[in-house]
Amino acid sequence: MLSLPILELTIFSFVFALYLAASVAGILQLRDGGEKYKRFLLPLVCLAVTLEAVLLILRAVAIKAVPLTGIFESMIVLTIVFGLIYLFVSIAIQQVWFASVMVWVILGLIILAAIVAEPASEAHIAASTPWAIVHGLSMILSGAASMLATASAVLYLLGRHKLKQKKVLQVLGKVPNLEKLERMNILGLKACFVLMTFGFASGIGLAATSSSLNMTASDWLTDPKIVLIALVWLLLGFIMILWHTVKLREKIIAYVTLVTFALILFAVVGTSVFCGSDHDFGGCDVEAIEQNK
Repeated sequence: MLSLPILELTIFSFVFALYLAASVAGILQLRDGGEKYKRFLLPLVCLAVTLEAVLLILRAVAIKAVPLTGIFESMIVLTIVFGLIYLFVSIAIQQVWFASVMVWVILGLIILAAIVAEPASEAHIAASTPWAIVHGLSMILSGAASMLATASAVLYLLGRHKLKQKKVLQVLGKVPNLEKLERMNILGLKACFVLMTFGFASGIGLAATSSSLNMTASDWLTDPKIVLIALVWLLLGFIMILWHTVKLREKIIAYVTLVTFALILFAVVGTSVFCGSDHDFGGCDVEAIEQNK
């Protein structure tokens, strides 16, 4: 994070501070009589999303391409999409636990984005192709859908736990009803599966048409990021089949959702940090290139 250019670092620091403040407000609103803090959540998230959009514009100008070439840009786009989902969905779902969980998830992603943050890199020649743009957007949107499913699953498990303990007053009016959370969980998983399918199809098209990637079929099939995402896709497909045939219990679906989200996070962030994935459209540092001219 500290390696970012000063302007990007300043903007990202403000974004981090805004989401941290939103998360604190989310904690405070859960206290008795703390719902007055809820009114701060929407403005904080809205301002943070706006600043993230400014950050992406700076990246787009720096690399002269759609800002999806690096993991940091992808994480920023992911938080923007999920932030927008929260802003729109919160109009219909106003329970305090829903708002709190949503901003906590976003804060977690911003922390991960800070870990992988690095200066803008020159875009790979393949990054400007339609295949790459569709692939990047599809995978990011599938990630946002999985985040929505995960937030719904967490709330479902929380509400179910409280109800089993006969603590009805702790969830009444604070957590959406379990049936709504079940529908949101399934909707998020379905959207994630469909978008991930588009991502795989466009990724295959990219691999088939871009010889400049310098990756063999063996490289694609053994890359840890691709392998993990493929496992997630197969898991989602299996869950969809079981849900339509044997009607899996909602509790099982909720737990599988958490596992799926953890695998996606590790595929996006963990493989780049720990496994050295070659699935990257970034190139040389833009600032370094400018200095050598």
